[in-house]
Amino acid sequence: MDDQTTDQLVHDMVQAQKPPFFSTKLVVALIIVLLLGGGSGYLLAQITKEGGLGIITTNTTGGGSSATAGTVVGSDDLKTFKDIAEGKLEKGGIDGEGQFHLVRPGGQSQNVYMTSSIVDLSLFIGKKVKVWGETQKAQKAGWLMDVGRVEVLE
Repeated sequence: MDDQTTDQLVHDMVQAQKPPFFSTKLVVALIIVLLLGGGSGYLLAQITKEGGLGIITTNTTGGGSSATAGTVVGSDDLKTFKDIAEGKLEKGGIDGEGQFHLVRPGGQSQNVYMTSSIVDLSLFIGKKVKVWGETQKAQKAGWLMDVGRVEVLE
């Protein structure tokens, strides 16, 4: 072979340089993610602190006797909690469904059995209340409700 052919077939291998691990783009992306995460966390903390998530609270600390007529506790989201019932709140469910129930005129068949992940219903035992909730599927209870808002009537 002549030198010209050899030059075309054999040449120096230049190693491609890898970009540094912490490239400018990666550092900028990390800064943006940190700022967005911190900012959104701060805003959510402020909204929650001010009660801006649709939660109405009251200063009741004891049992049901400290809740006076007109007291409203729970969510103001009446689109989710659209079902309404009134009656005297009592402790106890039926066959494992509900932790409390509303006694209403018409006998036991008219009771509304309730649970709540938002409101501490034990604060209202023995009180006549109006509740807003979302009806749940039940096996034993005639009406099972997840309560989101309570107003003390008497």
